[in-house]
Amino acid sequence: MIDAGRPARLAVGVVSAGRVGSVLGAALTRAGHHVVAASGVSRASVRRAAELLPDVPLLPPDEVCTRSDLVLLAVPDDVLPGLVRGLAAAGCFRPGQIVVHTAGSHGVAVLEPAASHGVLPLALHPALTFTGRPEDVERLASCCVGVTAPGVAESDASPEPADPRDAVGWSVAEALVLEMSAEPVRIPEAVRPLYHAALAHGANHLMTLVGDCVQLLESAGVRPADRLVAPLLSAALDNALRHGDRALTGPVARGDSGTVRTHLERITAADPELAAGYRALAGRTARRAAAAGLLDRAALDDVEKALEEDR
Repeated sequence: MIDAGRPARLAVGVVSAGRVGSVLGAALTRAGHHVVAASGVSRASVRRAAELLPDVPLLPPDEVCTRSDLVLLAVPDDVLPGLVRGLAAAGCFRPGQIVVHTAGSHGVAVLEPAASHGVLPLALHPALTFTGRPEDVERLASCCVGVTAPGVAESDASPEPADPRDAVGWSVAEALVLEMSAEPVRIPEAVRPLYHAALAHGANHLMTLVGDCVQLLESAGVRPADRLVAPLLSAALDNALRHGDRALTGPVARGDSGTVRTHLERITAADPELAAGYRALAGRTARRAAAAGLLDRAALDDVEKALEEDR
């Protein structure tokens, strides 16, 4: 029987040894668990497994599952449902196993084919971008993990299991996260897709935005662009998290519509597709600045007019 406060040392199987699976497998190993098998066929997966999960045999997913007390399904969101159905149909799950997936947009419902075999289904999604390198294991210490377990009142923003027996799942999930030195955050089943969309919008589109910024500077011959913008962007992120929209600065937040027109003219000449992104984000910025009391109605109208010109 699993101690809900501190899971017993577990035989862990990792499906698959991608960027997330290999790092979480290494973190669980550091916590005292034993990774007994992993799956991975690509050259990158084999390399990551050799570096982060040394001496762990690489086996087909069905064999990984049958050897494991804790099955870690670290596969893309769209792949997960079919994988779970296939493994369940092949009889790979057994009562008493813990089956964890790392897909952000899914809760535990996607694991129902496994749960019907008596496993404890858990969803653990690290809110972190992974490179699949050893430093990711260290970065988990400053990371939050979105946790979903069975028995949650989906409408409750701070969910507590309605049935005391369901508390076991939450306790096991949170103990595993804490053992990996991360911080668990409870996510209701019903909001998992929106939760994941919000994180993807912030993290993935931030990387696109930074890439566009560096690309524009380099196209103008400004180098080293990355070193130039690093302090600026780091400060902007810190201010946004500390102070919210009141920290907005720049021509849009000031209502400098003439500067906005010049920006659009020059960016359009450099990259028309990128200019479309500037228009969309500047419009969002203007409306958020107005809602925060930084722009009055007249200034907002001027900025929005500038953004609509020459479309």
